[in-house]
Amino acid sequence: MIYLLIVFLPLVGALFTGLFGKAFGARNSELLTSIFVSISAILSWIVLFNIGWSNGSNDEVVVVMKWLTSGSLDINWSLRIDTLTAVMLVVVNTVSAVVHFYSIGYMHEDPSRQRFFSYLSLFTFAMLMLVTSNNFMQLFFGWEGVGLASYLLIGFWHHKESANNAAMKAFIVNRVGDFGFALGIFCIFFVFGSLDFDYVFSNASSFLSEEITIFGSSFNAISFICFLLFIGAMGKSAQFLLHTWLPDAMEGPTPVSALIHAATMVTAGVFLVARCSPLFELSPDVMTFIVFIGATTAIFAASVALVQNDIKRVIAYSTCSQLGYMFVALGVGAYQIGIFHLFTHAFFKALLFLGAGSVIHAMSNEQDMRNMGGLRKYIPKTYILMLAGTLALTGFGIPGVFGMAGFYSKDAIIEAAFVTNLDVGTYAFAMLLIAALMTSFYSWRLVFLTFHGKTRASDEVISHIHESPNIMLFPLFILFLGAIFSGYLFYDSFIDHGFKEFWASSIFILKDNHILEEIHHVSYLIKWSPTIMMVLGVSLSYYLYVKNPKIPSKMASEHEVLYNFLLNKWYFDEIYNFIFVKPVIKIGKIFWKSGDENIINRYGPDGISKQVTRITKKMVQLQTGYIYHYAFSMIIGLSFIITFYIIVGRG
Repeated sequence: MIYLLIVFLPLVGALFTGLFGKAFGARNSELLTSIFVSISAILSWIVLFNIGWSNGSNDEVVVVMKWLTSGSLDINWSLRIDTLTAVMLVVVNTVSAVVHFYSIGYMHEDPSRQRFFSYLSLFTFAMLMLVTSNNFMQLFFGWEGVGLASYLLIGFWHHKESANNAAMKAFIVNRVGDFGFALGIFCIFFVFGSLDFDYVFSNASSFLSEEITIFGSSFNAISFICFLLFIGAMGKSAQFLLHTWLPDAMEGPTPVSALIHAATMVTAGVFLVARCSPLFELSPDVMTFIVFIGATTAIFAASVALVQNDIKRVIAYSTCSQLGYMFVALGVGAYQIGIFHLFTHAFFKALLFLGAGSVIHAMSNEQDMRNMGGLRKYIPKTYILMLAGTLALTGFGIPGVFGMAGFYSKDAIIEAAFVTNLDVGTYAFAMLLIAALMTSFYSWRLVFLTFHGKTRASDEVISHIHESPNIMLFPLFILFLGAIFSGYLFYDSFIDHGFKEFWASSIFILKDNHILEEIHHVSYLIKWSPTIMMVLGVSLSYYLYVKNPKIPSKMASEHEVLYNFLLNKWYFDEIYNFIFVKPVIKIGKIFWKSGDENIINRYGPDGISKQVTRITKKMVQLQTGYIYHYAFSMIIGLSFIITFYIIVGRG
């Protein structure tokens, strides 16, 4: 019963608010959805403690109903409850509950609050369906559900053209990844004859020599399936080449950004790879590809974040970069570390996004950091909260003593990249270290530009600056605690001495995979290297934006090409627009003008209707209303009839 409540309470809130929100009232709708998701969050923590520290003895599958039977395909709608699921339930529901209550204050003036909260709860339910799935069909249902909900929330302010475009962009780019994911599911059924997780995972090793032939070329079945599944993960988790939708998702309300970046949408790809570890462990080539994409994403997104001026975009590219870290961990076989970073990242990234929302709220919707500065004396509580999130993101801590959340999880990923046997390991280690330096730089740049120095806002804006209400600050305090303590408290169970008992059978690794043991034996230089990068980053940022604030603009003008390259996000949008968008528009116009209008419409339904209309108009002209016209017509007709009979009679 507890599992059904966790999953379906958000759905009940979404449906009730969506259907009866206007009659129920805005405030009641807000409270109903927030309370339901909070109950799910509390129950999720209970489930995590019951399962995670019970040696996996409480793992179970709860069948909800029979879903689909077609030939040999027999699928139940069921909930798979194990440690991996329990961790994801905590992440999704905790962050969602915080976002719900925060939104009560943030969206209090929006006239469509009922619809917003309905969408939030629907988003939560779709993600819960994804993480509790027990087969690939149900996983795909949740997968598409979060895609739909993200489209609705990113484009929530549909009166803004930019929001509509961002929603469409997210939906379309994800279709690319989803197409690969769907093909992967088709191949799984083709090879295994089943979509059930237990059957596919337990029999994966029996199909190691199986091949799939496509267009005359043969591929190893397991590797091909894993490659297609990862394409889906690339789209949802905004990895390099399929990342372009994520920054534009900032067009939605700030609470939406926090939910997407910390707990739902983007974490789906990470969860997928971790859930399918029994397949990915058997495909080292695909694992190498995952590491390469993850490391490239980490350095790419971090480099772009260096020069962004929109406070939300900086944090958005930070998410993209941190997801790259997670995929490096998954690719080297350290799935537990990847999920650990997902877990800690959820707290401090939600804290940063909602803290940014508090800044925007105080600044009368201003998002450009160049128009801020000196805000710590106006909104000191928000400043402290943002400071904690920044320390957690940059991995502040002292090895062997204590650190913030990111210190334990992010540093462990860098160590895992160092000890891996994959050929791409050296590349990944170097990219992650450089990305750690960049992360520290752009994170503190955000803090210094926003909260330190002289205020660059107008007098009118300054006169309205105010601290956010408690309904917005209290949820941030919960995330504040998570950003400080989640790494320290869960380190041992997630990736240290207790990881085998904690994860039990929810994550599969080969017997020769000892990476979680090897990371604890790296040299002190490797252990200290992320901390050194963090110190260098904050020092450089302090020097440029506090001590010598005129230098950055001078450097930008002197290195204009590089600056514009980073500011324009490596020109990926322009490249994709040139390669894909413009040709498709041109082709569409050809088919539209020549095909649709000049052929189909001209000779098809529109053409026939036009001819009927034209003939009808001619016929109408015969009805003049004059008696002598009708008499003349009757005489002419009578003459034709008499002539006809005379001719026929003579014949």
